[in-house]
Amino acid sequence: MPKTVADVMSHNPIVVRPETPLKEAIQILAERRISGLPVTDNAGKLVGIISETDLMWQETGVTPPAYIMFLDSVIYLQNPATYDRDLHKALGQTVGEVMSHNPVTTSPDKTVTEAARLMHDRNIHRLPVLDSEGQVVGILTRGDIIRAMASQ
Repeated sequence: MPKTVADVMSHNPIVVRPETPLKEAIQILAERRISGLPVTDNAGKLVGIISETDLMWQETGVTPPAYIMFLDSVIYLQNPATYDRDLHKALGQTVGEVMSHNPVTTSPDKTVTEAARLMHDRNIHRLPVLDSEGQVVGILTRGDIIRAMASQ
């Protein structure tokens, strides 16, 4: 019988709230040696995820979008909304300002193979695991999947 997400996920993961100071989230990631945290509202519903990738903007900064001037008009060569989003992440002070919204999730009854395929196809490193009410009950990482493979 194939293993399910519930068999290999990390149960009761550490979560943060959107209003959590960014320094606190960074401290949790560093001390626990983890690469991402689910973000929940006061009712425990998933509202986002904060990962090392989101935090890289804090250190690297943001390059303004390329543009050309033509007849006193500015024509952007890249979407300026992307620049605005990235700038917001670079200057953010709370988890809610920096987190990724609408993260890809899975349920505990999915097979590990289905979850691995989803992670591969979407190029993501972790999946929050939600119960039928949308509560975070676990998190599945690529490392969890590798450990499951090694135990077979």
